[in-house]
Amino acid sequence: MARPRSELQTILEAIPGVNDAWFQEDGTKTLNYPVIVYERSDSFVSYADNLKYLFMKRYTVTVIVRSPDSPIPDLVEQLPFTTFDRSFKTSDLNHFVFNLYF
Repeated sequence: MARPRSELQTILEAIPGVNDAWFQEDGTKTLNYPVIVYERSDSFVSYADNLKYLFMKRYTVTVIVRSPDSPIPDLVEQLPFTTFDRSFKTSDLNHFVFNLYF
């Protein structure tokens, strides 16, 4: 079954170079870059004999850094069950978006 979100929080905070990791950041916090912002976005369910055999929550994880060459996005992409989705730049900050199943 899905693991607790607190474990994911600990993993994201432990990535070298990350100052903060926020779940469902609502725009009221002062972000200290580089930062990771993540939110629940979907689920994956696999069935066997009409029972849930595997259940994982999907999170959208956004790494926000000043430099487009930061190693932090690469470290996030190396986490298990993580895929790169897209990147964009806004307000002189680089955003790297990933889908992570946990």
